Amino acid sequence: MSFAHPRKYVADTVSPEWREYFAALADPEAEPARPAPADHAGWAALHADFGNQRKEMCDRAVERTGVKLTPMKLGGVPVLEIVPKDWTDDGKVLVYCHGGAYTFFTARSTLTSSATAAAATGMRVLSIDYTNPPKARWPEVTDEVVTVFDTLDRQGYESRRIAAFGDSAGAALVAGSMLKLRDAGRPLPAALVLWSPWADITETGETYHTLKHAEPAYTYDRLLGPAAATYADPADQKHPYVSPVYGDFSGGFAPTLIQGGTREIFLSNFVRLYRAMDAAGCHAVLDLYEGMPHVFQNKLPETTEAAAALAVMDRFLKRHLGK
Repeated sequence: MSFAHPRKYVADTVSPEWREYFAALADPEAEPARPAPADHAGWAALHADFGNQRKEMCDRAVERTGVKLTPMKLGGVPVLEIVPKDWTDDGKVLVYCHGGAYTFFTARSTLTSSATAAAATGMRVLSIDYTNPPKARWPEVTDEVVTVFDTLDRQGYESRRIAAFGDSAGAALVAGSMLKLRDAGRPLPAALVLWSPWADITETGETYHTLKHAEPAYTYDRLLGPAAATYADPADQKHPYVSPVYGDFSGGFAPTLIQGGTREIFLSNFVRLYRAMDAAGCHAVLDLYEGMPHVFQNKLPETTEAAAALAVMDRFLKRHLGK
């Protein structure tokens, strides 16, 4: 009896659209190796290439959702405002940190996530265009996020009317920056939503190994490890602001919804982060989806699985920020 490679396996428990999606994926083992951490030119070239590749899909996301885009700055940090159709200002705002292994993408090249979230929740989204490593590293990047929240506070936004969300590295950036914000004595937002958080950038956790050959999109050695080293030196990679699974949540934290799929090497990250929050008495919800890949909400947002996850996000935010 012969068996297909685990990466080629597609469960019949997922919808037909996702079976087609998995069948069309390229092998991540064939991806070119990433540059060395200090290779600024190499990272800049990849950053530009990936941004160009995403332009068309982001344009489609804007057209599909009908959002309005306005660039601005908050405390000197560039931000892209994404306003959904028929929006009226109710004083609520959803701050977004984009994914891309920290080293890639911008607020404009991640509109697949931010526009989708704006449309699903009806909220004004502020997407932080943080400085990608190696131009800046984790202390500066987390400071940029804290600056945005401090600026909203100075502008009179009430923390009970603010939420934050992120995907992948951006989700970990949200969680780590909120620990930094809390430790500085600043008010925390009313809720967090984390899509597939890369909550431990070291290769620690069971599913980094048990799902290594089933993960459809990423490899740690070739893709994630070099990006992690570019964001933070190995000695800093278990700092709670970098890898929030190591955070002390006993000092309080914002109610947090963690969403992910069972097909991800990051699955252990989700479980460990949830357990750390729950053990400290914080309100945390772990919301997992059968057979789904990394950040599935933005890839096929109209499928049954993604629509269900977006609806859970919307209900969670309305519960904690009010309707």
